[in-house]
Amino acid sequence: MFRITVFSTFLFAMICCGCSNDNTRYKEWNDYGGGPDHSKYVDYQEFTKDNVDQLEVAFVYPTDDNVNYRFNPVIVDGVMYVLAKNNSLVAIDAVTGKELWIHANLRGIIQRGVNFWQSKDKKEKRLLICLNNTLQAIDANTGKSITTFGNGGYVDLKQGLDRDPATFGRATSTTPGKVFEDLILLGSAPGENLFSGPGHLRAYNVITGELVWVFHTIPHPGEYGYDTWPEEAYKYVGGTNTWGEISVDADRGIAYFPIGSPTYDYDGADRPGSNLFGNCILALDARTGKRLWHFQTVHHDIWDYDLTAAPQLITVNHDGKKIDAVAIASKHGFLFVFDRVSGEPLWPIEERPVPASDMPDEQAWPTQPFPTVVPPFNRQIVTVDDINPYFSQEDKTKWTARVAAAKNGLFQPLSASYEIVTNPGAVGGANFGNTAADPQKGIVYVQTQELADFYSLKKREPAPPRSAGGFGGGRNPVVSPERLAQGKVLYAQHCQTCHGENRAGINGLGTTLVNLSTRVNTEAFKGIMAVGKGRMPGFPHLTETEIADIYAYLTPEAQRGPGNQGGEADLPEGPVVASGGVPVDLPSLGGRMSDYPSEYTGPRVEYVETNNWGLGVPNLLTPPWSLIVAYDLNEGKIKWKIPLGNDDSIPGSSDLSMPNGSQGKGMVVTSTGLLFSTCLDGRVYAYDTDDGRILWSTDLGRNNPGGLPAMYEVDGKQYLVVCSVGSLKDKSKDEAGVPKGYIVYALPKKGN
Repeated sequence: MFRITVFSTFLFAMICCGCSNDNTRYKEWNDYGGGPDHSKYVDYQEFTKDNVDQLEVAFVYPTDDNVNYRFNPVIVDGVMYVLAKNNSLVAIDAVTGKELWIHANLRGIIQRGVNFWQSKDKKEKRLLICLNNTLQAIDANTGKSITTFGNGGYVDLKQGLDRDPATFGRATSTTPGKVFEDLILLGSAPGENLFSGPGHLRAYNVITGELVWVFHTIPHPGEYGYDTWPEEAYKYVGGTNTWGEISVDADRGIAYFPIGSPTYDYDGADRPGSNLFGNCILALDARTGKRLWHFQTVHHDIWDYDLTAAPQLITVNHDGKKIDAVAIASKHGFLFVFDRVSGEPLWPIEERPVPASDMPDEQAWPTQPFPTVVPPFNRQIVTVDDINPYFSQEDKTKWTARVAAAKNGLFQPLSASYEIVTNPGAVGGANFGNTAADPQKGIVYVQTQELADFYSLKKREPAPPRSAGGFGGGRNPVVSPERLAQGKVLYAQHCQTCHGENRAGINGLGTTLVNLSTRVNTEAFKGIMAVGKGRMPGFPHLTETEIADIYAYLTPEAQRGPGNQGGEADLPEGPVVASGGVPVDLPSLGGRMSDYPSEYTGPRVEYVETNNWGLGVPNLLTPPWSLIVAYDLNEGKIKWKIPLGNDDSIPGSSDLSMPNGSQGKGMVVTSTGLLFSTCLDGRVYAYDTDDGRILWSTDLGRNNPGGLPAMYEVDGKQYLVVCSVGSLKDKSKDEAGVPKGYIVYALPKKGN
């Protein structure tokens, strides 16, 4: 294992190699987000502005279950890899949908995608998956687990984080990471509570599973950035992780990581300083983990303004020169643009004074970075004039009074003595899957979310040590009456508004949770609660025990003693070659640090946020609530912007877009001037990249298509695939009569 050297440097070879103009890299969708650069861009010629309105369904591969997937398919050599059939990994013929193999019952597999790797002679092919807290490898040719990988077939991701694994719960990645050469680059999603695990960045060998390098995002003594924290911070601060989307400049061997905020998110009393590398775009040598450069988009974050959306790698004309650049969109509505080799901003970024905190021991950073040329893609202030005009008069009065009483504006610190209202809130701006690019034209596309919210602080209650008894190695824990009662309280607080007091669901808000254990096991439930699903946001602030308690309350049918929660795993119909991945007998996911290390004598986090991580009012503002914004970064200007979708529940409306759901949208950009986008309203749209005009749309019949769409070509024929497994839009229709699964579109065969 290599500890990185952290001098800010870059190699002459990196400067000179440039970005290849060879479009062969855009001929396959062989990676999450399309390819190494995560541009979601393809160079295919069949779909054009003139014929896109002729697209029709070529075939549907049904998922045959009730799981709400958010999966981005990977397509290589005419084979598509998808998640279906109760969390089974399935290989299908990408032209016909015929099943080639099924690896069943991968309970706890991350829902967003997988990584693909192949040897130079293309004979050996592997799929790298994150399953619960492990990294595993599956033979892409046969579908069987590779037991020579790691320790008997898996790598324990809780190991190697420089803390006792019993003191934190999650270490898995919620996005697939990135494959570069013979390495898989991984972040993690350790949670957002006080004392969550640290967010080390790691690279593993795809053949052996050996850890090749690690980068400490909370620096250890002697490392760059250590002086931006208290001396013992690396022992107790958590987060500062990449749970978002990694991009790689494959020519130069540079990986770009979007880094999240330190924990605890809203009270930084125990971490005075700017807190590098929190909230940074971080450029590392992909082969060694060596830091090349970084830029911190939020200093000492106390607003949960993680970076999650994929950095976009583009080439622009800037001051008369061709510049290879990188652009990253933030949760707080800014697009930051840099020379991707040197890290120098293409346009000035000013440090501007921001309000101070009135909280004891909180040392809010006095300035924050503001781009001066590239305009923001979100509104960044909320006034009484911004209240949703479609509210009832009663709601208008209520929200107007609350906005008028709150402190307003970007970077207004939270307080226990007043409430703040901010836009974007912590789940607004740009998030998973919300960026794409035309790399060679210098155009970046951002799907935005205008999600404002209210925040305040309250005194926290000390958390007791958590012993084993949360989610374990697949066994059903003994759940006490006290914990079931706590689960009921937590359900009422976080879930009941959408899913109803009786768990039957509320039309238009949440689906039924009755008999949940027959559809979703403990590990899948844990993942859904961490990062959200469809319209539902994530609840990363909930602890493992709290999530386990909610699941126990929701699944009385499963509380029957030993065994897998939800019953024993059944094998689906079809060519099943394996089930369950490599058997892993790991201990329970662990307890929780209940206090600071004994040697720590500084200020402590004494307050917590009161408004459920800013998940309260998705439609507070005037519409549009979501946009696609096209940036021309040759000039640093917005080229066009349009509302994304429409809320049909508002009579007579059009182009209002949809509130909430930013994590469920995705795009594909083509070399023929098309931009495809999914939307919460259950439609797929094709836009003209010149001006944003809608050239085609189709109604999927189901709400909120999950995951990123993908595009591929087989034998010269082009296909678009969308995962559509949400609830029925028209409840009067027969469930079986509306396609549910991976819907593949193509142009009609010639002669038809």
